[in-house]
Amino acid sequence: MVKIAIDAMGGDYAPAAVIEGVEQARDLFEDTIFLLYGQREVINQYLKKRDRIQVINADEVITMEDEPVRAVRRKKHSSIVMAAQAVKDGQADAFFSAGNSGAVLAAGLFIVGRIKGIDRPGLVTALPVVRNENQSNFVMMDIGANADSKPLNLQQYAVLGTYYAERMMYAKQPRVALLNNGTEDDKGNKVHKAAFELLQQTSGINFIGNVESRDLLKGVADVVVTDGFTGNAVLKSIEGTARAMLGLVKDAVYNTGVGGKLGGLLLKNGFNQIRSQMDYSQYGGAVLLGLKAPVVKTHGSSKAPTIVNTIRQIRQMVNTDIVPGVEDYFANQQANQAASVDKPTEND
Repeated sequence: MVKIAIDAMGGDYAPAAVIEGVEQARDLFEDTIFLLYGQREVINQYLKKRDRIQVINADEVITMEDEPVRAVRRKKHSSIVMAAQAVKDGQADAFFSAGNSGAVLAAGLFIVGRIKGIDRPGLVTALPVVRNENQSNFVMMDIGANADSKPLNLQQYAVLGTYYAERMMYAKQPRVALLNNGTEDDKGNKVHKAAFELLQQTSGINFIGNVESRDLLKGVADVVVTDGFTGNAVLKSIEGTARAMLGLVKDAVYNTGVGGKLGGLLLKNGFNQIRSQMDYSQYGGAVLLGLKAPVVKTHGSSKAPTIVNTIRQIRQMVNTDIVPGVEDYFANQQANQAASVDKPTEND
């Protein structure tokens, strides 16, 4: 059985939307147990059936306005902290929340803990590819966990992203690209230039060079590596542009009289298909990859369908042993590096 610890109080529509999504997922996945952390009296108002759903009382709530690190350290009886602690204690296989992003990241780092050898875990998410019959999505990392990154961090994101793309997206020999302000090898600042050279020398990844943000949705790569500041900005730009363009098309259709409205009705299914294709929540949430267990953050505005998709994603991560796979890789990598350092030279 897969056990998932869930922050029932996090998100704009919590706990109603979270509980609705959990109950839908419970009916879909018979091998999953759900541990709901939050204010018991509030949760019980929305919970219809308790089959494979356990409610654990958490008196405190970390709000969106709370300072993340301080809140995690002080609010020990909050739903975020208690759910993360359940994972650390082995009571659950994974943890997810739609609540305060910084608090979820802090709980993941301080409570669940990093995998040995990984300097800074990063957030990875799947994004859609449009008008490409051979590819439907790609993954990008980091999208917000670390605003500043060193070349070593970007190298590790490439390795982590490759693992994720292979096991979650079933990509074969995933193409890894570095997000930059040009495709030439010498583009970028000092960090990007150093990262480019490091990625070229990294074994076990299929590095194809630099890529520009305007080409991301074309499917130019399977794994896109970047720092958290840039990744978050790109993610929000894609999301905002998609919404704006659909709004412009809708306005153009319905502001052209009766004929335009009739045409809009005929094109309604097409618009819905475009909206669905651009909705990256269909792939689940953003995973803080590099921790000792799956920690997943969903958008604050998540409703029941996104909660279900996130649970599906988490089950896949647990069942495919992504975390042990990453852990073994880095353990072997460190052992090989130590062996090469200790190997005697001809002058010894």
